[in-house]
Amino acid sequence: MERIGTVDERFQSYNVEMLEVTGGKFWKPYSSLAKQTTEPTGASGSSTPAGMNPNLYEYRAPVNLANPRLRKMALALGPAYIRVSGTWANTTYFQDNPGPAPKTPPAGFDGILTQEQWKGVVDFAKAADAKIVTSFATSPGVRDGAGVWTPVEADKFLAYTRSVGGEIAATEYMNEPTLASMGGAPKGYDVAAYARDVKVFAPYLKKASPQTIFLGPGGVGEGGALPLPTTNTLPSRDILAATGPVFDAFSYHYYGAASARCGKVMPTAMTAQDAALSREWLTRTDRIESFYAGLRDQYLPERPLWVTETADAACGGTRWASTFTDSFRYLNQLGTLAQRGVQVVMHNTLDSSDYGLLDERDYEPRPNFWAAVLWRRLMGTTVLQPGTSPSPDLYLYAHCLRGVSGGVSLLAINASAQAQTMDIAKASERYTLSAQQLERRSVQLNGRILELQSDDTLPAIKGAKVPSGRVTLNSQSITFLAVPEAANAACRR
Repeated sequence: MERIGTVDERFQSYNVEMLEVTGGKFWKPYSSLAKQTTEPTGASGSSTPAGMNPNLYEYRAPVNLANPRLRKMALALGPAYIRVSGTWANTTYFQDNPGPAPKTPPAGFDGILTQEQWKGVVDFAKAADAKIVTSFATSPGVRDGAGVWTPVEADKFLAYTRSVGGEIAATEYMNEPTLASMGGAPKGYDVAAYARDVKVFAPYLKKASPQTIFLGPGGVGEGGALPLPTTNTLPSRDILAATGPVFDAFSYHYYGAASARCGKVMPTAMTAQDAALSREWLTRTDRIESFYAGLRDQYLPERPLWVTETADAACGGTRWASTFTDSFRYLNQLGTLAQRGVQVVMHNTLDSSDYGLLDERDYEPRPNFWAAVLWRRLMGTTVLQPGTSPSPDLYLYAHCLRGVSGGVSLLAINASAQAQTMDIAKASERYTLSAQQLERRSVQLNGRILELQSDDTLPAIKGAKVPSGRVTLNSQSITFLAVPEAANAACRR
């Protein structure tokens, strides 16, 4: 298997929404979509994005980033990037003094981030072996009389981050400028305004935080992924043409569909669970990567690609995002994007809503978390060419085996309802993920259910020894094959 590229050591990463940190209205669970809920009076982040139905959201208290289980689960995925951003970050005010947040945000903002809350993020990142990625406030509250962005909030935010031993590894200027008006930008905000602001922001960032990677533009829904509104959108192509080659890396967001929460807004973007293992669904990420890679090649040649936000569906995820069904999408997306040279993929989210890797109520691992742990332990940063798959429903990916010189790790995703076979020339260790039904919220490794031990440590994750020769891949299963004796020249250290 020849070497075809490499990925960042923190390739597999995750988001923790800014709204989780501050508290506020996030996507309402399916179990309470029909209910009316209330939130504390004047709660930070209580506003909903412009043009969205308030009944789709539900108030959530700030996440406890000091929770021991949450930290253990995050550490199991490290090293990683933790991106603290999202739509609400665009309108969040940083309170640069100790104490609780006031009852209402200052004019021009919709939410408040306290020093204590941000220090919690910095401490969590250290405990989880994660580097912080974010974006900055861009709402009317940070602008001068002419409506131009100023670093009034950024100065305070960066200074405090340094004072508590933190560092911003990478940032976007704003979250999803494609939908700037929905994200709290000033009325009438357009591509020219964005380019004008970035002309101020880019040199400011380089001087104030020179180690920080400037990501952009961070568009979403383009290339046919979602039916964006025909008005009030800022296409990434237009942004790139207006800003010039200012970004250090090209970033974009990807959602293959819209969840049922946004069904009335985007009915043609919904998908069904019975299509979740179809080739059309699993390869949507390829088509969107091709779209954004084409823009990168035209406007930012040779700059790395980062996917800074992704999950199965926008608006909190589908009803089956928390089940084994979505693990096929999750791992296939990592595999195909690594082959295409994408350097970082940040799943949305670590611990919130249906698409979280962990259940937000108790941080219990979901199937995608276990899939992420296996990827972290087995798939190294050198990407290999696995050869041609014998079936269109068998997706093959190969990397150097993490931590083993000359070793290879093969990922075989069998989305077919039929068992399939393949030949392996060397003895291997097999790690097969499966479930009694695809819609289960628990997953089995080599036939045994994966679950935390009583002290919240991960169970022993051991492969089953397999001799060289023919290997059978059960129907609708995911198998990692670790081949420590592969003697692959590209994997020798």
